[in-house]
Amino acid sequence: MTLAKSVSLSALAAVLLLSAGCAATPEPVASVVATPVAAKSPEPLSQAHLDALGADLGYRYAIVDNRQTCDGAPCFLSTLTLTLPKDTDLPGGWTLYFSYVAPLKTHESDAFDVKLINGDLYAVTPKPGAVLKAGAVHEIRLWAPGHFYSRGFVMPNVYVAAPGLAARTLAASRVVIDPETGLETLPFVAPMTDEAKLATQSPDDKMQWLTPERAYERNAARNIAMTRPAVVILPTPAKVTLQKGAPLDLSKGFALRLKGLERTDIEPAIQALIAAGAGEGVGPTVAVTVDRRLKPEAYRLNVTHSVSITAGSTAGANHALRSLAQQTAFGGGQTLRMSIEDAPRLPFRGLHIDVARNFHSKAFVLDMLEQMAAYKFNRLHLHLGEDEGWRLEIDGLPELTQVGGYRCHDPAEDTCLLPQLGAGPERETPVNGYFTKADYIEILKAAQARGIEVIPSFDMPGHSRAAVRSMEARYRRLSAAGDAAGAVQYRLVEPEDKTPYRSIQHYNDNTLNVCLPATYAFIDKVIDETAKLHKAAGVPLKRYHIGADETAGAWTQSPACKAFMAEHKLTPAQLTPYFIERVAGYLAEKGIETAGWSDGMGHTDPKKMPRVVQSNIWSGLLGPAAAEAHDHANRGWETVISVPDITYLDMPPAPHPEEPGYDWASRDTDLFKIFSFQPENLPANASLLTDIRGQGTTVADKTPYARGRGITGLQGQLWTEVVRTDAEAEYRLFPRLLPLAERAWHKAGWEVAYKAGESYTYGDGKVDAKAVLGEWQGFRDRLGVHLRFLDQAGITYRLAPPGAKIEGGQLLANAEIAATLIEYRVKGGTWEAYTGPVAVTGPVDLRVTTPDGRRKSRTVTVE
Repeated sequence: MTLAKSVSLSALAAVLLLSAGCAATPEPVASVVATPVAAKSPEPLSQAHLDALGADLGYRYAIVDNRQTCDGAPCFLSTLTLTLPKDTDLPGGWTLYFSYVAPLKTHESDAFDVKLINGDLYAVTPKPGAVLKAGAVHEIRLWAPGHFYSRGFVMPNVYVAAPGLAARTLAASRVVIDPETGLETLPFVAPMTDEAKLATQSPDDKMQWLTPERAYERNAARNIAMTRPAVVILPTPAKVTLQKGAPLDLSKGFALRLKGLERTDIEPAIQALIAAGAGEGVGPTVAVTVDRRLKPEAYRLNVTHSVSITAGSTAGANHALRSLAQQTAFGGGQTLRMSIEDAPRLPFRGLHIDVARNFHSKAFVLDMLEQMAAYKFNRLHLHLGEDEGWRLEIDGLPELTQVGGYRCHDPAEDTCLLPQLGAGPERETPVNGYFTKADYIEILKAAQARGIEVIPSFDMPGHSRAAVRSMEARYRRLSAAGDAAGAVQYRLVEPEDKTPYRSIQHYNDNTLNVCLPATYAFIDKVIDETAKLHKAAGVPLKRYHIGADETAGAWTQSPACKAFMAEHKLTPAQLTPYFIERVAGYLAEKGIETAGWSDGMGHTDPKKMPRVVQSNIWSGLLGPAAAEAHDHANRGWETVISVPDITYLDMPPAPHPEEPGYDWASRDTDLFKIFSFQPENLPANASLLTDIRGQGTTVADKTPYARGRGITGLQGQLWTEVVRTDAEAEYRLFPRLLPLAERAWHKAGWEVAYKAGESYTYGDGKVDAKAVLGEWQGFRDRLGVHLRFLDQAGITYRLAPPGAKIEGGQLLANAEIAATLIEYRVKGGTWEAYTGPVAVTGPVDLRVTTPDGRRKSRTVTVE
């Protein structure tokens, strides 16, 4: 709909919105402001014009209202404001591209049209006949289903392009790194200040922004006592007994004695002990013995005048040395005399890292492996293939990485994928890239040295756009070279298939055609080449994660699938289960176990699946997760709890517009929430936890575990749609990974034993909230010690802003982790250390600082 520049909308707003399919009481659409300037007449579009647009086009994004209605359904309103350069009137012929991670419902602008390209990439083009005056300001109003509760939903790197010219990123849309936090900021996104319009979408949503005042009350309620821990080991050992006597000094050296294992089996753990302050050479003996009579990951650690470790395997020996290293670091090279008996609660303790949406470096993955070992994780689920990127070099298929490993401005996608997720037009950016074969082998070796199994994942049959488009580029290359047979060998689409669909991420071309022989040839090739890399690393490929989730409604008009379904007597709904069963069979023939996400795996026939199957349960914790987990465990599958409400560490840690992260499953995944989780009794979590709207609910165990069944593991997830740097990835993972490690390794005394058929309701008292809070005190204070360890490792962990309020002219402040250092300043003053209530006048800024003082939290203000 076109709006004349001179028309006041105060009388027409409701009519216009209704005609656009949206009903609300909106703010008036701003008229175009065109300050008269001396401008040159438009001339044919040139590179100079694009350069000028990139450098000088003003770009502002504002989230206006999350409580609008479109066609009777909730939606939100946001605006793009473009301020044209002042030097010259602009000709048409150019396009502005921006990423918008919502399915646009409708838009309004006086001068511009907006259309979806694919996925989250949208194009803004001048309307025919639009006059783009120098210095004019144009507002584009956007309505879409859902909500943007955080400024972090907005994507950077908006760019302009035109045929035959080099695309240019708008300088106004680039991220800026905050020198105090070390994290990205988005200066082009307007502040979100109107809580009534922006914090929730419906009256029954009880979530509120975590303001400093609310954070103060929450912290005060949780931090009821300070402890001085003597033993700081995390995750908490099963049994610790302190012995009499002076601490054992390892700082001057220790003599290593090994029995039943080689030093190479535990070298990273030894180096961690040395880094913790222990010397190596002449000194007390550290004797490490493997005794197969113990459980594989169990260990016994005894510290007297020397150190004695007995472990059930090299994995157990590594765990013992990591525990010793933590205690030694805390003691400045000394460790208390004590005895520990310890073993893991769950055999599978995993971390999923998505390097496919946005690439993350080999150095980052290696650092994460070291931290995983420190906190006794033993599985790395490495997500290497997605819609937005393919991140592993595969012999014989160069397009997978040369095209699929990059996003840039190439509409034909011959050299790169479309620039989804705010990647921008340039090829050489940090979000692009891939692991070479040598990189991957190095990762595998580093993981093996730390007792960690790498489970590679290329999602399929959905979430496969990078593979699909890369193989189309291969098809075009080989067809042009006259190799018709080679061109179709791994082609993943059927040109005659005209099925219209949109995936959950709004793609219309991201699904492998499961009825084509070429699809299975491609999968065979990828698995075989990946297995070769594992073999070259000396680490056989044991398990492969096929994804198998969120498959869109593809193939219904595919001629190949129509013939295939007729031949095999299948319905469209049975095609995905058939695909999973067939690929799982392929893997089993190669001696490789199958893993997948629970929604896809649950549709298979257990009789047609291999003996060993891993299912990652990712349904909502207060919804179907318990029934799904119990069902899959009852099938005899290894059931790994991956519920997004707790384990998706890309979700925000607090409901606040300055906290980044997708929030479709949770808006408040903080340390205490993760600590309070009960992985082995999923229904019981309803007693303590509220849903995404802050509401309590009831969860009944309608699908009980069969006798002897239960879960196998717990896995944390980092998805990276809005995580563009390694520092941002660390910020999402830490310190939240530590309470997750605690729940995977250690069963708390307050956890309720599973009882078949039991029902739980929020606040019913079936879980002792006081006991949870009591145990939290000790964990929290040990966590404070571990922040120093993370600092020493160079980890950019999250610092929660302080809680604060002014009461009777006194500033009161507290922190999520009680021992954290707080700083404050009266507006216009200098930063000072907060040590207790202090008299203040006027607004006061506050922040938290790392123990070493080098990094700060986000600043908050009270008045």
